[in-house]
Amino acid sequence: MSLNTSAVFDEREARWMRQALDLAAHARDAENEVPVGAVLVKDEVVLGQGWNRNITLHDPTAHAEIVALRAAGKHLGNYRFPGSTLYVTLEPCAMCAMAMVHARIARVVYAARDPKTGAAGSVFDTLVSDRHNHRIEVASGLMAEESAAMLQTFFRGRR
Repeated sequence: MSLNTSAVFDEREARWMRQALDLAAHARDAENEVPVGAVLVKDEVVLGQGWNRNITLHDPTAHAEIVALRAAGKHLGNYRFPGSTLYVTLEPCAMCAMAMVHARIARVVYAARDPKTGAAGSVFDTLVSDRHNHRIEVASGLMAEESAAMLQTFFRGRR
C-alpha cells in the first residue's frame, strides 16, 4: 500500500468527503469542537461516522476517526472493517492511524494535511509502514482547501 498525493477522485468520493465536512461543521457549530469529521464506508454504505468530541466528552481519544470507528464497531458487532474506506477532513494523527491499522481499514482519504502531527505522510508514515502486518492505502487532497479554511478560521477565532 502507498501514499497517493496525486489521486483523482470521483463524484462518489466527493459525496463522502462532503458528508465528513458537514460533520466537521457540526463539531464546530454545535459543540465548539475542532472541526474534524469522519465517515467510514464500505460498499457505498456508511458503517460509522463521527466528529471531534474531545472537549464535549472530556476524552482525549474522542477524535472524529475514533468516534467513527467506535460507531462502526457497534453497528457491525466487530472491531475490524476490511474493505472499508475512511473519509476524514484532516490527516490522521498517530493514535487514529494505529486504530485504523488495528481495525484493518483498507483505505483512508483525507482532505487537509496536518504538518504538526499528521501520521499519513506529513510527519509520520504510520499507515503505510512496513513494520505493521497491515498497511492502508492513503489518498489525500480531496476538498483540502475547504477543510483547511474551516480549520484556520476556527483557530483564528480562538486566538
